[in-house]
This record gives sequence, C-alpha cells and structure tokens, in this order.
Amino acid sequence: MTKVKVCGIRRQVEAEWALEAGADAIGFVFADSKRKVDVEKAAEISKSISSDLLKIGVFVNESKERMEEIFHLVKLDYVQLHGDESVEFCETLNLPFIKAISVKERKDIDGIDDFPGEMILLDSGKGPHRGGNGTTFNWDYTHSINISHHLILAGGLNPDNVREAIIKVRPYMVDVSSGVETDGAKDRLKIESFVREAKSVLV
Repeated sequence: MTKVKVCGIRRQVEAEWALEAGADAIGFVFADSKRKVDVEKAAEISKSISSDLLKIGVFVNESKERMEEIFHLVKLDYVQLHGDESVEFCETLNLPFIKAISVKERKDIDGIDDFPGEMILLDSGKGPHRGGNGTTFNWDYTHSINISHHLILAGGLNPDNVREAIIKVRPYMVDVSSGVETDGAKDRLKIESFVREAKSVLV
C-alpha cells in the first residue's frame, strides 16, 4: 500500500488531521515559503504528535550545521533537500535525508541514482518555487528509469488525480501540500479524501 505524506504542516490540528486520516508522514517547511513554520512551533507539534508519524523537514540550500540543529530540536526523522545539494554534499551529511529532484523535462531525471540515501522525491519543476507549486510533471518520464531508491511522488497531487498517479508511477509514497488546501489552509476533508483515495489503490 502506498504511503502518504502531508507536507506544509503549520498547526497542531493539521498534524492531528493527517494522523487521524491515516497518513504516514508529515512535512515541516523550513525554507522560504508561504508554508514556512517556525522551528519552535514545529518542535511543539512534533512533541505532541504520535511517534508513528514520520516527521520530515524541508530545506533549500541550508547549511549542514543548521539542518542538524533543527533535526534534533524538532526530532525529525528525515531532512528533505529541495535545493542544489550535490551528490558529494549528500554523501557527507550525517542525517537521514531525502533528495528532491525538480522535473521539467525527461533529462532532469538522469543521474538520480547517483545520490545516496534510501529515498528520492520527484517534484514538478514548473512554477516559481522549489516545491509546492501545485503543478504536475509528465509521470511517463518515470517509466524509463530503474532506480534503487524508494520513490516519492510530489507535485500537483490532489484527491482527484492521486489514484491515477499511483497506478502510473507506483511510488513508495505520495506527497501532497496545496492539493489538500482551501484558500491556502489545510482542509480536513481534503486530507481525508486524499489519504482514502491513495490507500485504496492496490499496486
């Protein structure tokens, strides 16, 4: 069964909604974004939520020292690297990490197997931000690669298209943010619907 991550958590109640809906992971954004959360607030949410829920911190071109500090303060399980972090940078990182790749064209996927780590996240490169643009990329690109990582699919997913995405890509995990929001805020019913749709696909 495909795992589900709800990213861009900023309030305690949003984390609770994700947990109650059956999500497997939540994401805190520490990079510049309209979904950015204070480290102290993230730590407060993390402390009060079940340890069964993976907690992932999203960073863009952050220093190793700062990521390590936030990792321990918030009690994260992984850091998610959404910047220009190189293979060499990842090899020297002493934290569990997920490297995110922005995909605009088929060639953007080339070389992703060079990255260490157990998971790779593919996100849409369409839009002004490093993620969270609410746009999809051509999922057929994934058919031409054979990677050894667990694949996380992100970018433009919502309750209406997540079934198709899982059937086409067969990812280890799907990652949603704007697709479960209404007027820029997490929507409990959309989170429930997304998780239900994702978990109903048997691949």
